[in-house]
Amino acid sequence: MTVYFTPLPSSSLRVTGADRTDFLQGQMTNDIRSCPAPGMVPACFLNVRGQIEHFARIYRRKDDLYLHLDAGEAAQLAARLRKYIIFDQVEVHDLSDQLATLHLWGDGPADLPGWPDPQAVPAGGAWEVQLDHAQVLLGAVNRTGVMGLDLHYLTAQQEEVLAWLAEHLAPQALPWEELQAQRIQAGLPEPALDAFAGLLLQEVGLDLDGPLPAISYRKGCYVGQEIMARLEARGKPRYGLAQLQVAAGTLAGSEVLAGSKVVGQTGLAAGGLALARLRLDLPADAPLEVAGQSVQRVQGVQP
Repeated sequence: MTVYFTPLPSSSLRVTGADRTDFLQGQMTNDIRSCPAPGMVPACFLNVRGQIEHFARIYRRKDDLYLHLDAGEAAQLAARLRKYIIFDQVEVHDLSDQLATLHLWGDGPADLPGWPDPQAVPAGGAWEVQLDHAQVLLGAVNRTGVMGLDLHYLTAQQEEVLAWLAEHLAPQALPWEELQAQRIQAGLPEPALDAFAGLLLQEVGLDLDGPLPAISYRKGCYVGQEIMARLEARGKPRYGLAQLQVAAGTLAGSEVLAGSKVVGQTGLAAGGLALARLRLDLPADAPLEVAGQSVQRVQGVQP
């Protein structure tokens, strides 16, 4: 298999201080206390109505917590977190201008001494490795339907990191748009890219039985937790994640109509496909429309 890499438009936060783990545990949907160090969990930050405000992959390390977010997300999440710091010994640092991330996938890393094989470990594995003089944080992340590695590094060391990869892996560059097409075809949501903010995580594939589990129902209290507990007790939500065949140029957040009734909304479109939040009670053959054009359901809604 050829090895590919794609730079990821990103932003990032670093949370430090003696109370950092307990503090973040009370803000996020997943269980960072049970995460090994190093290790990573995907999680959402909800409002009091249980709706998604932010999604992050959160790395637990010996001395800090590193939050990897999509571009433009860090400042808003940092402001939210600082509102809740009262007596906690916690500091929130925005490192978006100092760190960069690329995604690497293929079979090359398995053959390198000291590198993990992303195919042999579950999502959430994390490692710190040295590439000559550059310290790199690796995370096992499935962005294409194949488990790969996110590489986080200092922007000041980007040239060194790329040179090392070129020498040892000779990866082929994969455009960001192609990476998104692979992701959508694999049915993997990314809440910020798919404009799923303001929705319930159970509706868009982030529940325990979804393609990107980002919640623990046993971790204790956090903002929005009461709504999550009610949904768990009630069972399935009214909406689920579906895959639609759409026209080029379809915008994320576009309404999906069945007749004159709004029955969902689209995520990011790439490669002629888009993920969508769609009503679960729709007949399988219901005609659907987005922006005046007919669309087809490619796969059934996720359970």
